[in-house]
Amino acid sequence: MIIAQRIKELRKAGGISQKKLAEAVGVDKRAVIFWEQEINEPKATYIRNMAQFFGCSADYLLGLTDI
Repeated sequence: MIIAQRIKELRKAGGISQKKLAEAVGVDKRAVIFWEQEINEPKATYIRNMAQFFGCSADYLLGLTDI
């Protein structure tokens, strides 16, 4: 799943903990863990929140673009 890879990649590149990302997005830390481990996929609301937090597009998170 591309979204799992992109979330983890962006988080690690920014030196952001799973807990900090979870707080910024509005979920529990376990949700971020599950997303990164490809157990669950984030809902659209959380994808939007992550895109705003990371300063990227939702399309990038979803693997629709590499920009």
